Amino acid sequence: MAKAGEVRVGIGGWDFAPWRETFYPQDVSVRRQLEYASRQLTSIEINGTFYRSAKPEHFASWAEQTPDDFVFSVKASRFATNRKVLGEAGESIERFMQSGLTELGDKLGPILWQLAATKKFNPDDLEAFFKLLPAKLGTRKLRHVLDARHESFMCPEYLALARRHKIATVFTDSPKYPSFADVTGEFVYARLMNAQTEVETGYTKPALKTWAEAARQWQSGDLPAELPYVESGKASTKERAVFIYFINGAKERAPAAAQHVIELLE
Repeated sequence: MAKAGEVRVGIGGWDFAPWRETFYPQDVSVRRQLEYASRQLTSIEINGTFYRSAKPEHFASWAEQTPDDFVFSVKASRFATNRKVLGEAGESIERFMQSGLTELGDKLGPILWQLAATKKFNPDDLEAFFKLLPAKLGTRKLRHVLDARHESFMCPEYLALARRHKIATVFTDSPKYPSFADVTGEFVYARLMNAQTEVETGYTKPALKTWAEAARQWQSGDLPAELPYVESGKASTKERAVFIYFINGAKERAPAAAQHVIELLE
């Protein structure tokens, strides 16, 4: 599990056909893709779990193939989040939590709960949902992050609710979704989705340098001034764990973007 003050940079998943040309060496078989990717990056968002349930043996295998200090974030089941009433998701949340996450051990990072783009902010329903999210899995403290994709979440009332329950909020640079960098949890979680196919590293080198600097600021407790906010926030004296994923957009360029930011941070 990433500790406060650590920055993790990665991609979503590890099995994407174009990466056979842009990321994986020819001598790396499909079966060894995770082994390879986890040694080039510092985190991976497991997003296949959004569409279908994984089994304990899957999580155990993923943990076994990756370095001791590697961290996964895990995207929760859509059956828990793509629903009219979030407060009725208890059974789906429980089923997901008991699907084998414990097999990741110390490699279990944040759990991502992604809402549908049509899901509007309803404070009572969202609070009921937040109360369903377990604080622990066994003896392990859990960290939750919400990917709110409707502009109605860009309000002080949502920020206060998320902070009260210590739920982080996804920051994205995508013009398709609301983009706000207000910090609501004890860590920062960014999903960067604006890569361009014609740029070898997805983003230009100056842009990636800016994201690396933002990561350092988030890590130190600061708030990057150039990002959009719902309300003016205050810097924290506490260091934060930071998770940055290059995901979607020109996905074939995601590994190169992530690797370049890792190099800049080193």
